[in-house]
Amino acid sequence: MPTMDAAHAFALDVSHVKDKAALADLLSEACRALGCSWFALSHHVDFLAAPDRGIRIHNYPEEWAHWFDERKLGVTDPVHRASQRSSAGFLWHDMKPLAGERREDEMILGEALRHGIGDGLTVPAHIPGDAHGSVSFAWKPGIAANADALQFARMIGGAAFDAARQIGNPALARIAPRLTDRQRECLIWAAKGEPVWKIGLILGLSPDTVREHLRNARQRYEANGGITLTVRALYDGDISFEDIAKR
Repeated sequence: MPTMDAAHAFALDVSHVKDKAALADLLSEACRALGCSWFALSHHVDFLAAPDRGIRIHNYPEEWAHWFDERKLGVTDPVHRASQRSSAGFLWHDMKPLAGERREDEMILGEALRHGIGDGLTVPAHIPGDAHGSVSFAWKPGIAANADALQFARMIGGAAFDAARQIGNPALARIAPRLTDRQRECLIWAAKGEPVWKIGLILGLSPDTVREHLRNARQRYEANGGITLTVRALYDGDISFEDIAKR
């Protein structure tokens, strides 16, 4: 099973990839290290209806990919549904409590088996403002995914997905924080529901200064209100849900 050093080497290599082919080569190497046959890095979207909405890199049989797309399974596939309720990743043979059960799930998994795709594992990719996504590795039928493989996939999955997003949208690398530190602090407290006067007390600012920081933040995002500003700042990563939730 791959080591921590192997995961670090993968993360270093993947940070230098320039195109889908190079990333696919690295994911193929990860497959060989894991002893599995298949990989799939994908946003969970309907690629036939919206091919530009996400990125997908895989080595699944083309017949399976065609069957999958024809049935618009990008969102409803049981593996994808389970990943939307997980942050740490999971083995497919443990995913039913996460995915819930739908009548068509057994048919989907049976069709995958028919195409030579047996057990596997998935590491979710949840990025505010982005469609859900994941990185999966799968074995031929008769071979079970295991906890050691999942641990390695967890170590490399985030780096692989970030690289794919950069390839799909190079402008992401040029996005810098839009808010100053003070604007960010004021916005976080406003998103918590605190009034301007209380934000001023917390931060040692006058209410007028707080209003000015929030007004400038709205201008930076071209937002016409506090809710729009909060959502856009979450999407860009200027603030996080954890910032808002913690007291």
